[in-house]
Amino acid sequence: MKMIVAYIRHEAFEPIRQELLEAGFPSLTIMEVKGSGRQKGMTEHYRGATIPINLRPKLRLECVVESSDAAQVSDAILRHSRTGAVGDGKIFVMPVEEAIRIRTGESGEKVLQAHEASDHVSA
Repeated sequence: MKMIVAYIRHEAFEPIRQELLEAGFPSLTIMEVKGSGRQKGMTEHYRGATIPINLRPKLRLECVVESSDAAQVSDAILRHSRTGAVGDGKIFVMPVEEAIRIRTGESGEKVLQAHEASDHVSA
């Protein structure tokens, strides 16, 4: 099993979510985060004062998938996140030793909830 952690721009999320849902990967965790990297901060002016903003808002997307599906999920994230500009984000792929469904005590890859890909998604 692999955990994919991606730091992306907010506007990239919805197309990523839609593609992963249609591909059978509905389980995602999303967090709003702030960070710094090569993308420089910006300066804002408020009531006559200049305020440097060094931390930029991003989304942290996490999902755990079977090892054989990690490339498909990473590719979907890349496809919708890459603009070619500094600040597009990063993807990290890490091994996961175990997954346990708390409700039933089941463990292993069967708790990852990958679904058959569908041509349509119900609202």
